[in-house]
Amino acid sequence: MSWRGIRGATSVDENKEAAILDATRELLGTMCAKNDIAVERIVSVFFTVTPDLNAAYPAQAAREIGWQQTPLLCAADMDVPGSLQRCVRVLMHADLDCSADNVRHVYLGEARSLRPDWSEEDSA
Repeated sequence: MSWRGIRGATSVDENKEAAILDATRELLGTMCAKNDIAVERIVSVFFTVTPDLNAAYPAQAAREIGWQQTPLLCAADMDVPGSLQRCVRVLMHADLDCSADNVRHVYLGEARSLRPDWSEEDSA
């Protein structure tokens, strides 16, 4: 087993609690499914949101799906002119049985533009 970092990001339609939490749940679920990760193997998760998203903490979505013992942290992204707006980013650390080359990073919605090389059409 080795600790691996798994990246992910998604876009949110509007700065509403439900929209942020729904998008975050979808992203976390997809990240876990594509990497065959059980919650017990998640070491920690770091979330960032763009400054235009402040209606909810994305970590709340993780708590709502049962990640009660997983260390979670939220922060604000840098406000870089011209960058993607309404974006939730995730850096998940997990204990995986695969090499770093086999980690499946997940980019959904408009966030696919951030890392087209890691984006897949079936990630939606």
